[in-house]
Amino acid sequence: MNVRTPYVQHVRDLIRAPGEMRERHLDVTVPEHFGEGLVAVQEGSLLEIDVKLESLHEGILASGTAVGMADGECARCLAPVSLPVRVEFAELFGYPADEPFDHQLDGDLLDLEPVVRDAVVLALPFQPECVGGCEDLELGPGISLITADAVREKPADPRWDALQAFAAQDHDSREEK
Repeated sequence: MNVRTPYVQHVRDLIRAPGEMRERHLDVTVPEHFGEGLVAVQEGSLLEIDVKLESLHEGILASGTAVGMADGECARCLAPVSLPVRVEFAELFGYPADEPFDHQLDGDLLDLEPVVRDAVVLALPFQPECVGGCEDLELGPGISLITADAVREKPADPRWDALQAFAAQDHDSREEK
């Protein structure tokens, strides 16, 4: 395990000491971006992590919050967007000799990076939009943007034009009466 990463925490004083607890605040400069879609927490941005490390019989429980900003582009208009990210996480890091866990301690070291990364990536929107809504989009002539909430009549099939003429005559005759 790379001890130099800012996510690695020394937990020697918590190992096999059930009931012991430590709280830590980490200001992490993200070494690689989190996310693969239109928006991600970019490499070099700041992620504030508040973590509580609790010793249990099975291992060390790491729980806390991560707060930062995700940058990318709007799915509708492709304008740059910055969205706040605030996620909670909780993961049990098992002792190496005990039954296998998803995450295990490496000696007296605990690596928060996969847990924080997974929580952040899962919280990112799949199709981010501008915070206040997109401005009117400038579309070329003859191009219309129909949003999901827009109500629009379907164009009539030209084969029904003769019947529509009868319907218009019927409507006019009813108004005359």
